[in-house]
Amino acid sequence: MTLTKRTLLIAALAASTGAARAQAWPAKPIRLIVPLAPGATADIVARLFAEELGKALGQTVVVDNKTGAGGTIATAEAARATADGYTVALVSQGTLVFNMGLYKAPGYDSLKDLAPVTVSGGVSNVLIVHPDNPAKTVADLLAQARAKPGELTYASGGVGTSHHMSGVLLEMRTGVKLQHVPYRATPAGIQAVANGEVTMGLFNTPTVIGLIKGGKLKALAVTSEKRSDLLAGVPTMIESGVQDYVVNTWMGFATPAGTPEPVMAKLNAEINRIGQQPAIREKMLAQGIELLPPVSPAAAQKLVRDDLALWLPIIKASGASAE
Repeated sequence: MTLTKRTLLIAALAASTGAARAQAWPAKPIRLIVPLAPGATADIVARLFAEELGKALGQTVVVDNKTGAGGTIATAEAARATADGYTVALVSQGTLVFNMGLYKAPGYDSLKDLAPVTVSGGVSNVLIVHPDNPAKTVADLLAQARAKPGELTYASGGVGTSHHMSGVLLEMRTGVKLQHVPYRATPAGIQAVANGEVTMGLFNTPTVIGLIKGGKLKALAVTSEKRSDLLAGVPTMIESGVQDYVVNTWMGFATPAGTPEPVMAKLNAEINRIGQQPAIREKMLAQGIELLPPVSPAAAQKLVRDDLALWLPIIKASGASAE
């Protein structure tokens, strides 16, 4: 046998062995790392997918909650795991995008250390004011801001949150000057708007929908690209005249970089399929999360890349830091 033929045979055997291993996956339980405590919205979503994914793959998907440091502890652990398809992480715009600007050393590189599988759901924010505020539209509120530069306040659940970044983006897209008032927790920030202590807020839709429907807050616009199913009568920021303004805090799944392509393809297909089930959609909506159209791993990676290009300069300009 010539050297060339021998080399080709060895390569073919190696390829067939690799394919067989990929086809045999999964041969043991899969670990799903979740960066929040049991009972949190993201944890509930993770467990919905874990149960259905386990049924589809014929193996248990074990949810492993790792809390702390804005999700960097959990995400860094996932990034360090063996890239064999047996470790998956619940990721989000917060862990893969915002944390890259908020932490000097988060413990991972979103583009190099992790491989997004897909993006499954998103949570929009809603621009809220006190019911007594005369503003009926975003344009009305912006007129108030321009009349009193730097005096109108907006609340958030803390520096670096999507609420904070939504306010920074509003300033950048409209040229108005606002005053950020960060609170230690989201409920306190929302209550400050409801009490009239601050002028406005841009909070996650599910956290304020009850107060909006109860007449204790007034909604002027949602920050998603399309109107929210949760507040169908409220226009988007773009419809309200604020161009190129979209904040939709997405969540999805990722594996350590280098996970075999056949495994990634299988995970992508099954998670996307699960996400389109009506029963899952209803359960997600009950948590305030709206399902997004299925995407490929390449499309999910592009989303992360595009979001980093958008948000890192905004975070830098805001001076926000989690450390």
